[in-house]
Amino acid sequence: MKLHELRAVPGATKAPKRKGRGTATGQGKTAGRGMNGQKSRSGGGVRPGFEGGQMPLYRRIPKRGFTNIWGTEYTVLNVEDLNRFDADTVVTPELMKEIGMVKQVKDGIKILGNGTLEKNLTVKAHKFSKTAVEKIESAGGKAEVI
Repeated sequence: MKLHELRAVPGATKAPKRKGRGTATGQGKTAGRGMNGQKSRSGGGVRPGFEGGQMPLYRRIPKRGFTNIWGTEYTVLNVEDLNRFDADTVVTPELMKEIGMVKQVKDGIKILGNGTLEKNLTVKAHKFSKTAVEKIESAGGKAEVI
């Protein structure tokens, strides 16, 4: 048997309904759309979320909050996450992205002070918390703001 000789087993595939091809097909004339109404017409139908004129759910529920489009969103890492690097390494956002530590750098990287750091590293990031700076420097490293 060759690749071009392959065929589906009889009964494995079902022919599509051929709508609007005469009354004998069972799908003729109105082609399964019924008699009248918005959904029977070409291009007819309602948009997603439309509830027949009733106030839609997305407009009934209360809206809360505010999204500041100029706000900065930092990718957050803890001090304990930096233990995977070897001692005396210069840790940069590019290096973190390269090894898959962060998937994407949004507006910058912020290092927080959760956990402990056992190695002396030079960490370059966009922002540091006070405890993160203390822990990095107590381990013998440096925290440099980019």
